Amino acid sequence: MSVLQVRALSADTWPAFAQLAEANNGVWGGCWCMGFHVKLGKGRTAEQNRADKQHLVREGRAHAALVFEGAQCVGWCQFGSPEELPEIKSRRRYDAGRTTLPDWRITCFFTGRGRRRGGVAGTALSGALAEIARRGGGVVEGYPEETDDRTVPGSYLHTGPMAAFEHHGFTRTRPISPHRWVVTRTVDPR
Repeated sequence: MSVLQVRALSADTWPAFAQLAEANNGVWGGCWCMGFHVKLGKGRTAEQNRADKQHLVREGRAHAALVFEGAQCVGWCQFGSPEELPEIKSRRRYDAGRTTLPDWRITCFFTGRGRRRGGVAGTALSGALAEIARRGGGVVEGYPEETDDRTVPGSYLHTGPMAAFEHHGFTRTRPISPHRWVVTRTVDPR
């Protein structure tokens, strides 16, 4: 495997992002990584999600650290402010334990077929944290899945595996579902 490199999601990198999403059914059946931007449900189509995501990227209101192997995007980690990413899974438990909002949220990961367990998610998380530092840093929240000793399908790990967050210095703050936690870390500005 060649060296993995990280580039920010932008209008320039959109074609590579879109190529990976399209090769994977729009990501989990057409989400296009919109599930934390808006409430997905009846009436929203994959085409609408794609168009809305592209619009947000063009406006600079959708952020991700894209992982490239050569010219090909092989995965990403989405991040943004709570205003940009207001939708949280397990909302009731999240709000019950919340005292303040973070400066940033890391909400989802995607790794292309055949690339899992190859360092893509960890590289994407490192890239997201570097971009957050470049944008001023602050308190960062993530919502990873604790796998413990159980085998977890990749679709359940869309918010990332706990081990990756702990490896990057995040601390468990509180559980919000049987296997999902709020984790936090402060990132210094660069």
